[in-house]
Amino acid sequence: MRTTIVLLAALLLCFSACTSKPSSNQEQAANPSQQAKAVDPETAANITGVVSFQGTPPKPRKIDMGQDPACGTQPNYDESYVVKEGKLANVFVYVKAAENIPAGPFVAVNVTRPIEQQGCRYHPHVLGVMTGHEVTIINADDTTHNIHPMPTESKQWNESQLPKAEPIVKKFDKPEIMIPIKCNQHPWMKMYLNVVDTPWFAVTDENGKFELKGLPPGDYTLAAVHEKLGEQTMKISVGPKDSKTADFTFKAQ
Repeated sequence: MRTTIVLLAALLLCFSACTSKPSSNQEQAANPSQQAKAVDPETAANITGVVSFQGTPPKPRKIDMGQDPACGTQPNYDESYVVKEGKLANVFVYVKAAENIPAGPFVAVNVTRPIEQQGCRYHPHVLGVMTGHEVTIINADDTTHNIHPMPTESKQWNESQLPKAEPIVKKFDKPEIMIPIKCNQHPWMKMYLNVVDTPWFAVTDENGKFELKGLPPGDYTLAAVHEKLGEQTMKISVGPKDSKTADFTFKAQ
């Protein structure tokens, strides 16, 4: 009888172990392709470039912020075209497509990305972030702001933020380029958020420069996107430890 009880207990333990749900670690081990991985630094390549503007850019439009004294008295100009000595800022450059590279996902760089509201303006004007990673929204002003992203691939949301309040932290889970973000309290406030599936993206600085770091060897389609001038693409291949150049030129419309 005792032997029978021991055998029944052993069978129950075996049944429980065989039918229990695997842990998250076990699931990850069974699906290693879902674990973010770093690019091998021994083979990683870089792409640098400059985005130029050809022609005469529109004159920056001065914005009247007088409706809210808390916005300050500093001059505020529309940032649709920021051109310095023929170089174009605020262009989002990213890997639009890739071939002959290892399967992702890849480790993000600077996972948390800040958006700061200061002087009743969004800083920066153009931002990139990977899908599923956090965007931290800060109100440094002495006035209430209302953050209103307007994606087409995801659900819109609209949230107020009191002066100097705690940061708002959000995630964007679907890739989309040039998502407008506005402030319903201050209609001149506008920026653009870009959500992509890879860590290879950049925004051109005031000198039109950008750099994409740590790419695995392979064949790529790069895209350069401007809020008013649209998109340009370029195919480029990089080998192990390559340093390639990719320049774009947008023309006045």
